[in-house]
Parts: sequence; structure tokens; C-alpha cells
Amino acid sequence: MAMGRSVRLVLDASLLLDPSSTREAAAVALRPGVEELLRRLRYSNLSVAICYAEGMPTNESGFLEKVASSHLFGSILLLAKSGNLSPTELMLEWSRTSFCFYVASRVDKGLISELQNQNWRVLSVGNECNIDVPGVLNVQRLQELLLTLASLIKREICGSSVLVIGYIMKKSREEDFAKRGAFPIYPSKDSLIFVPLSFELPLSLQLQEVDMVLHKITDEIVKIDPNCSIDFPKGISFSAGMSEIIRFVEEHPDFCIMDPFKNIYPLLDRLQIQKILVRLQELGAEGKPKLRAPYSLKVDNFHDGELDKHLAEANLSFPLIVKPQVACGVADAHNMALVFQTEEFSNLSVPLPAVLQEYVDHGSKIFKFYVIGDKVFYAVRDSMPNARFLKSSSGGEALTFNSLKTLPVATKEQQLQTGVQDSKLLDANLVEEAAKFLKGLLGLTIFGFDVVVQEGTGDHVIVDLNYLPSFKEVPDSEAVPAFWDAVRQAYELRRGNAQG
Repeated sequence: MAMGRSVRLVLDASLLLDPSSTREAAAVALRPGVEELLRRLRYSNLSVAICYAEGMPTNESGFLEKVASSHLFGSILLLAKSGNLSPTELMLEWSRTSFCFYVASRVDKGLISELQNQNWRVLSVGNECNIDVPGVLNVQRLQELLLTLASLIKREICGSSVLVIGYIMKKSREEDFAKRGAFPIYPSKDSLIFVPLSFELPLSLQLQEVDMVLHKITDEIVKIDPNCSIDFPKGISFSAGMSEIIRFVEEHPDFCIMDPFKNIYPLLDRLQIQKILVRLQELGAEGKPKLRAPYSLKVDNFHDGELDKHLAEANLSFPLIVKPQVACGVADAHNMALVFQTEEFSNLSVPLPAVLQEYVDHGSKIFKFYVIGDKVFYAVRDSMPNARFLKSSSGGEALTFNSLKTLPVATKEQQLQTGVQDSKLLDANLVEEAAKFLKGLLGLTIFGFDVVVQEGTGDHVIVDLNYLPSFKEVPDSEAVPAFWDAVRQAYELRRGNAQG
């Protein structure tokens, strides 16, 4: 596998500038999709340059200079071709030390011929190239470019041992991974190439070009019926693109995905999560803290005349956290409330059905655990204060919050009054044992869960469980290699199962 040399990508100005914009300085613009392309190339491990012809109008060349120096796209080298459109000396030098790609929308035969003589791979994008040049690969749409480059790098440079991983996730999550260097297009040390899949292009053709799909299926939920939770995916409506991928996987059972959809569905429902966590009692051992799920109760309405009786039967007492049964994938899945007495249920806006969960006093510290393949990491974060502080600030009403946005966090004064929860109180070995147990139970490659240590009892209570978290608290130097190893291992496991 020839991966000792770098890969250089030169983008011609004809590819970047919108031909429909006028020559006026204020109207010069990038083609639709170019900004997203440059953003993704920033973290691709490819050396990127922009090439334009000397004599280009100053408003256009000036615009390209701003693009090349923009903090949004990193540092991009800007090259000026001479009047006869021959390659620059630097471009010719690159051909001796690197694998080089040249991409344009309008190509010049003389330039292309000279580049090809120097072993450059030339691509044209769109239908503006009206000449037929042997050896030039045409890509119809800009969104196809990254996948085409990935396929060429694998086939013509690196060989079959490199895996092309297509990924599907929302923009913010993709950027989190990419900024950490987790999504290279030039292969990682684990021989992995990562490329985004586009719902704007035929998915079946894209899926034929990748070895495995990494997905955050919960990002693609449009609607979910909580009454169907035990029969998921029945009752879940996915985006059109995700639905097409699900159908493709059903029709091609040997196709590799990480992780199987059916293994993720239980994590969409807090009641199902509770049933999973209850099994942690199987890990109980003398001399160790108790590891358990929080006590909880499902309710279909907040006006049950026998609610107090049901709470007692479930070993629950106030205060209680009220959470929607649907755990993720819809807008209100994280709208919650802290209730201090029965009367506060009367005007509660938390979606039903809901799960009532004990509030565990935990010294305002929460332990975020991340399982990435065979590795387990954790970080300590500030958390909600003990119940007495929350009650004193509630004004006699339920405290409502969104757990992704407005989670109340203990003040320094409250932490001092409580006594800061010492991380030494955490039995990390016990929780790592639980992580391995959950990994086997769930059949997932990457997941996270939250642990609080109950004041007084020392119980280790797992209060949340989720798929493919960002694990941003784990240092990049540890998280990214573990992520690559996990992806490679998942592929080998799935491929082995398919062939077995």
C-alpha cells in the first residue's frame, strides 16, 4: 500500500466561482456547494490549493484570496497559472513527491496534457467542459467529488486494504468529529477513509462505493410514536434518505453498517433503557458499591388518583425527575421537569407517556463514560445541585428544563455547602466492568452512559444511555485512535459474520 507520499488536490477557479454571478465585485460568489466542500477538505488530510489564471479580473482574484485565507477553510495555497495556462513550477515539483489531482469545470487541452504527462489525475465537474480529453474523469455533480476522490485514492494509490467509510450525521456532529481529525480522506493509521453520503444523490450508487456506513440514525427521525416502543422501528418515521438506506440494508444483508439498526432502537425509549439497566444487578459483588438503575415508573397521565400508591410500590419518593418516554430523535425528547410534590403534576408540560425517575443526590458531579470499541473512557463534569438547593429555588413549582440546553448546574457556593463529590468515590473498575457488560448486551460499538454516585449510600446509579456520543471530553490523542480502531474492528466483525 503506497501511503508514504502525500496527496495534493488542486481546485481550479472555474470549479469554485459561480458562473452566474456578475463581474461586479460585490456579486462575485462561490458556486452552490463549494463552501461545504472546502469546509470538509479543511480536515481531510489532503493538501489543498486553488489555481487561477493570471489576468483574471482583480475582483475575482481578490475574492479567491479571501477564500484561501478564510479561517472557515483553513490555510489554502493560492497559485496563479501563467498566461499560456501551463502548470506552475510548484505544481510540476509536486508531481515528483506527491499523488496529485486537478479538478476543474472548464479544462484546457494543453494544460491537461502537460499535467497528465506528469502523472496528474484530472477530473472535470459538471457539463461545462465541452471537449473530450482522454483520461479526464467527469463527475456530474459537485456533491460526488469527495466520494470519487476517496474511491480513486483507494483503487489507484492505497489498495484494497483501505476501507472507505461513508457517514451520515447532522452537520454539527460531523463538524465535531472532523475538527478532531477523525474524518480523514487521506487514509488514517488504521487505513480508513471517511466520506459523507449525500441524500441529494442516488444512495444505491454511493453505497456501492463504500465498505461500511457509519450512521447516527437518531438524527434522521422525523416522527416517533411512543406507544409502539416495544415494536420499534414500527411507529418511527425516518427521513426519505435514511429510509432508503434502511431498505438497501434489508435487501443486501451482507452490507456492513456500524451498528445494526435493531441494536439501537432500544435506546430510543427510556423504559427500554430502564429494563436494560436493571440487569446491572447481575454484576453485584460483596465489598463493592451497589451498581444499579434509578428507580422509576412509567405513567400515561399525571392525574392518576392512585399515583402515590404506584410511587410507593416503585420505591419512589419526591423529588422526581419527569422525562418523556421517547429518549431521542424528536424535539421534545429532552424537555424534563423536577417535581417536589404531587400537586405540581397538574400543569406539567412534559410529553406523555413519561417516566418518573428518582432524583439522586450526587454532590453535583456526574461521570460521563464512553465506550469506544474495546476502550472505556470517562470524564467528570459539574452537574445539578442536591435536591434541597433546587427546592429552595423552585418557588413552589416544578422546575422545567431541557437537558441539552438549560440543565441547572450547582453554583460554587452550593458545591461548597454540599462538599464536592470526590472522584475517588467512584469505583472506576466496577463501572468499566459494567461498560463491558452493556457492550455485550447491546451489541454496539460506540455508546455512552452517565453515572452518579449517591450521597450516603455510595450507590453507583447509571442514569442515561445513548448511542454514538461526541465523547468530546476525551482528549483527541486518545479518542481518535480508539475511534479508528473501533471502526476497523466493527467492519472486520460484521464482514466475518457475513462470511461465516
